[in-house]
Amino acid sequence: MGYLKPIDVAIVIAYLVGIAAIGLSIARRQKTTAQYFIANGRIPTWAVAFTLMATMISSVTFVAHPGAVFAKNMWGVSSLILVPFVLVFVAMVIVPFYRRVVGMSAYEYLEKRFGIGARIYGSFGFVALRMLDLGFTLYTTAIAASVMTGWNIGVVILGVGVFTLIYTMIGGIEGVIWTDVAQGFVLIGGALIMLGVILFRPEGGPAAVIATAYRGGKFGLGDASLHWSSVYNTSGVPPIWILVLLGAIGSARSYISEQNMVQRYLVARTDRGAKIGVFAGAFACVPIWITFMFIGAGLWAFYHMGRNSLPADVVARPDSVLPYFVATQLPAGLVGLILAAILAAAQSSISADLNSVSTVVTTDYFARFRPKSSDKSRLLVGRLVVLVGGLVSTGAALLLTNGRALAANEIAVTVTGIFAAGMLGLFSLGFLTRRCTKLGAYCGIASCVIFTAWATFTGPLKVDIGFNYTMHPAMLALWTQLVLFGVGYAVSVLIPDSKTKTNGLTIYDRHSVQVEDDS
Repeated sequence: MGYLKPIDVAIVIAYLVGIAAIGLSIARRQKTTAQYFIANGRIPTWAVAFTLMATMISSVTFVAHPGAVFAKNMWGVSSLILVPFVLVFVAMVIVPFYRRVVGMSAYEYLEKRFGIGARIYGSFGFVALRMLDLGFTLYTTAIAASVMTGWNIGVVILGVGVFTLIYTMIGGIEGVIWTDVAQGFVLIGGALIMLGVILFRPEGGPAAVIATAYRGGKFGLGDASLHWSSVYNTSGVPPIWILVLLGAIGSARSYISEQNMVQRYLVARTDRGAKIGVFAGAFACVPIWITFMFIGAGLWAFYHMGRNSLPADVVARPDSVLPYFVATQLPAGLVGLILAAILAAAQSSISADLNSVSTVVTTDYFARFRPKSSDKSRLLVGRLVVLVGGLVSTGAALLLTNGRALAANEIAVTVTGIFAAGMLGLFSLGFLTRRCTKLGAYCGIASCVIFTAWATFTGPLKVDIGFNYTMHPAMLALWTQLVLFGVGYAVSVLIPDSKTKTNGLTIYDRHSVQVEDDS
């Protein structure tokens, strides 16, 4: 089980050659940082939509979403309910705001509004979390590919990691975007093929599969209780109302404060194109996520009807169910196509993250502290950051194959998350208030870091100090934003600063802004 046939290998190679060709064809255009990081703002609307979709759909979508439904039910759908409303606000208000206020990095805005400290805080948190997440994305992709192919997991990590960093390094953001377009088609095609096999192969067809999944409770959305006491239930999946709230916060944080999203708003030719691209790309993510959840429900039905069965070790690890299904149930040729789709999902996220990390390091650190550096030297730094970032994330993924390193990674993510917490609250202080001062913002940041550290160590990590965080860990995504925003605004009201200038720096201002850096 799990070894590719020659036709599967040929399909995967053809996919990789096609991606490499796109990157190479664009490489010769990358002569300035504006071209390398924001494509000189010349990407058409439909491509902006594709790259936004591909950035949000990763290999985790392919593996974790079906596995979660297979193990429980469609509880994840609840987190998508408010996403369309968030996206309307982002497209209509945030996208044009960024396009007139920042040049390349979202964290430029934080310096203009609150000073260099806020810029460093925001950019460092983003880079640290992205680098840790890159290693984990590579690791989970390699697990799925290893189950399907029988290849050594280390070989898969090296192959995917090195190949992706090469075409990202030479092609810049344009290379990322146009490979995202090709990868988007492969991803969607792979999902439809799997869905078709799951629905039509069992006896009785789609009706029987859906009925079996329904009887098994796979279309349930989870706990519908509205009791406040449910926030103190620290085991299992939170109730629907919490998932709805946290889904809105998560999507708002992603589309408002993360560079890999903001950068997509800046590459579009016009404000209108950027708005439409956000609508189309982000809304496309919702049905794709739901499709993969439905695939998970269909997989459960597939293995609970007919003569198909799952080994005990696969049942114990739901994330391996879909790769096992592909390796054992699909004919030669389709296995290669699905593997290419999984690689496409991983590479689209990895390349986007590498390019956005490079943008942040080059813009928020190198260019910020060496303002007289040439554009040529900045472009070189940008390429080197992609190279180093790709090698570091590949090395981290290789380390994760060791159980102790996996535990260390969880600790690193926890610690980094403490210092990167409350980012949506910080941006909201800038966007939504004219009264917030620099002192207020820094007091909010400090309070958020202290609160998050206390809640993390006394809650999920169970360090008893007598006064512990007792709510569900997922609620931290809400409280961190509220603490930073609330403290920041309160301090600003109590200790106002007449020197605070916000002309052009809030969503209430429609004119352009020219604010000098603190340097």
